[in-house]
Amino acid sequence: MAKILKCDECDSIIQVLAEGDGDTCDTHMFEFPAQTEGEKSPKHKPVVEIDGDKVSVKVGEAAHPMDDDHYIQFLIVEAGAELYVKCFKPGDVAEATFTVNSTDDVKAFAFCNLHGLWSSE
Repeated sequence: MAKILKCDECDSIIQVLAEGDGDTCDTHMFEFPAQTEGEKSPKHKPVVEIDGDKVSVKVGEAAHPMDDDHYIQFLIVEAGAELYVKCFKPGDVAEATFTVNSTDDVKAFAFCNLHGLWSSE
């Protein structure tokens, strides 16, 4: 699963690609738990469609706002041992299609600047 950390001092967001033996080094970092349910789920939970080697992801069953103050910052798709990422800015459409090498164990994650990390599973 994607492990996403945010610094509460500078607001940087970091994805952990390989974990060490201990806790995260910086005391200002906190982990976002991946959400899958709740009243905000219809506009935040990634919806995944697989067609051959194409994985398409849209954020939410209903379109997520992409305003200056509320938007999806990025999508991450895990397909087997590989990661695929798409970053967004306000005004974009929070959707992406990736050509993947494996469709085994595909999961998608979306990060909302206001409501955190959401998982397709």
